[in-house]
Amino acid sequence: MTDARTTAEGGMETSYGFHKVDEGKKQGLVNEVFHKVAKRYDIMNDVMSAGLHRLWKDAMVSSLSPRKDPSYKILDVAGGTGDIAFRIIEASNRLAHATVLDINGSMLVVGEERAAKKKLSDNLTFVEANAEELPFEANTFDAYTVAFGIRNVPRIDVALKEAHRVLKRGGRLLVLEFSEVDMPLLDRVYDAWSFNAIPQFGKMITGDAEPYQYLVESIRKFPNQEDFATMIRTAGFSRVTYTNYTGGIAALHSGWKL
Repeated sequence: MTDARTTAEGGMETSYGFHKVDEGKKQGLVNEVFHKVAKRYDIMNDVMSAGLHRLWKDAMVSSLSPRKDPSYKILDVAGGTGDIAFRIIEASNRLAHATVLDINGSMLVVGEERAAKKKLSDNLTFVEANAEELPFEANTFDAYTVAFGIRNVPRIDVALKEAHRVLKRGGRLLVLEFSEVDMPLLDRVYDAWSFNAIPQFGKMITGDAEPYQYLVESIRKFPNQEDFATMIRTAGFSRVTYTNYTGGIAALHSGWKL
C-alpha cells in the first residue's frame, strides 16, 4: 500500500508523502512546501490539529520543565517560527537561551520577526542549517526539542544521532510528532478530516492545496510510536518513553543521553 507506514528500518528518506522519490530529492521538495506556507505556518498547525497543537506544545514544555538558569541551553530543531523556543524561554522566566535551527530560511525570517515583537531576541539565536549535520560541537546543549518537524527530515536516523552528539551528558531529547491513532472510531474521523478537509482548508488559506496534501500524507508514512521509540534507542538514547496525546493523533517521545 502506498500509505503503509515506514518502520524503524527506514524509508522516510525516499518518501515524499505517498510518492517515492530518488534519495537526495526529498529535501528540496520539502523546502518548497515550507517556503510556500512559512507566513501561515501557525495557521496551518491550527488547521491540521483543530487547534490542539497549542495544548500539546504546552504539555511538551511542561514535560521538559526547563531550568530557570542563564546557563541552560536548548536546541530547537525545525522550529523556524519560534513557537516552541518562545514557550521554553517563558517557562524559564526568560533566563534560558534557545538556538532555533531550521533548514528553511523563510521560516527563520518569520521566527526572527516574532521574537523581536515579543522582545525575546536576546534569548534566541537563529541558525539556518541541516538537522542531519548540526554546526555545533559535541556536548553543547541541555535539551534538544523538535515539534512536528522530524518527519520532514529525510534521514531521521542521522538526525537522531546528531541530536545525541550535541547533547550534554544528562541532556534530554523531546520529539513531538503526529503519530498513529490508537482509538478505532477516532482513527476514521481523523482520516476523513485529514484527507478531505485539510487540503481544502489549505487551499482556502494559502491558495494551494498541494503542501497540505503532502503534510497529511507524510503523517501516515511516519513510523508508529513503537518503531520511532526503537529509532531513538538505536541512536544511543536511554530511558526512552512516549506519551500519546488525543488518542495518538500526536505523541511526545522522550530520551536521555546518559
